Amino acid sequence: MGFPDGLRRLDWAALGMTLALGGLGGGVALLLHLPLALLLGSLVVTGVIAAAGWRPFGRAVLLPMKLRSAFVPVIGVAIGGAFSPEVLGQAGAWGPSLLALLVFLPVLHGVGYVIYTRGGLPKLESFFGAVPGGLIESVQMGEEAGGDVRLMTVLQFLRLILTIVSVPLIFMVLTGGAVGSASGAALPAAAVPLTVQEVAVLLAAGALGVAVGRALRFPAAIMTGPVLFSAVAHAAGLVHGVPPAWLVGVTQVVVGCGLGVRFAGAERAMLWRAGRLAVVNAVVALALAYGFAVMLAPWVGEPPAAVFLAFAPGGLAEMSLIALSLQMSVVYVTVHHVARIVLSVLIAKGARRWTG
Repeated sequence: MGFPDGLRRLDWAALGMTLALGGLGGGVALLLHLPLALLLGSLVVTGVIAAAGWRPFGRAVLLPMKLRSAFVPVIGVAIGGAFSPEVLGQAGAWGPSLLALLVFLPVLHGVGYVIYTRGGLPKLESFFGAVPGGLIESVQMGEEAGGDVRLMTVLQFLRLILTIVSVPLIFMVLTGGAVGSASGAALPAAAVPLTVQEVAVLLAAGALGVAVGRALRFPAAIMTGPVLFSAVAHAAGLVHGVPPAWLVGVTQVVVGCGLGVRFAGAERAMLWRAGRLAVVNAVVALALAYGFAVMLAPWVGEPPAAVFLAFAPGGLAEMSLIALSLQMSVVYVTVHHVARIVLSVLIAKGARRWTG
C-alpha cells in the first residue's frame, strides 16, 4: 500500500527541518525564560526565515495546515479537563462580560477601520482586515466583495501575531514569571497518570469532536468540538487526566511553526506598511481590552487578568494555551473567545450590508 498523493508530494525533509528549527527556537526561548516559550520561539524563528525568503539547507520552511489541524485538538481535549461542576456553577455570572462583547467588538472593529483608512489603506481591505475575529471567514468575505486577499490576510494575521506575542509579555511583566516557561500548559489533571482506556477515550474525544464539530458547523470546530467531547467525558467520569505536558509542548511548536511559515511570500513593502498600522491597532485593542476587564471583573467574579485574556483579540487556540499555562479561568476564557469569533463574523456581515 503506497502513500496518498498528498503525502507522497510532501517535502518531508523540509518539514523535518522546519520542525527542528522551530524546536530549536522554542528551546532557546525556554533557556531565556521567555513567555509561552515553545510557541513564540518557534513562531519567531520560522517567521523570520519565511519572511526573509531564506532557504536553509536549500529548502524553504513549510508546515501543512492539515498537520497543524491534527495537533490543535490536543489543546481542546486539555481544556475539556478543566470543566467541573464548580466551574459550570460559576457560568451564570458570566452574562455581563458576554453581553459586553456586543459593545466591545463593534468598537474595536470601528477603531481598527479608522486606523487603517487614516493610514492610507483602501476602505474595503481596511473593513475586513479590522474584523476582530474569524481570520478565514473575514478574508473570505472580503474576497467575495472584491478585496485584495493578500492585504486582508496580512492585516488579520498581524492582529493574531501581535496579540499572541504581546499578551504573554504583558503577563510576564505583571506577574514577574514567564507564561508557559516549562513545557506548556499545566492543569491539576495533568498530574493524573492516564490508563490505556483513558488514552483511548481522549483520542476518541478529539477525533469525534472534530468530526461532529465540522458536521454541525461549530465555530473553530477543530478546537470547540474536542473541548465539548472532552468535557462530557470528564463529567461522566470516563477519564480523569488530560494530555501530558510534553504533548502540549509539541503542539506549541507545531502551532508556532504553522503561524510562522505563513509569512512566506509576503511582500516586504506591504508587510512594513501594514505592520506599522497593525501595531497601532494592536496597542489600542489591548488597551480597550484592559479597560473592559477592569470594569467587568467585579461583575463576573473573575480576576481582571482573566477578563483581559478573554477579551484580547488573539487566536482561540493560542489564547487558550496561555490560559492553560496560567491555570487561569480556562473555561471562561475559551467560552468568550468562541463567542468573540461568532459575533465578530456576524457583526461584520451585518455592518457590510448596512454600509453597502
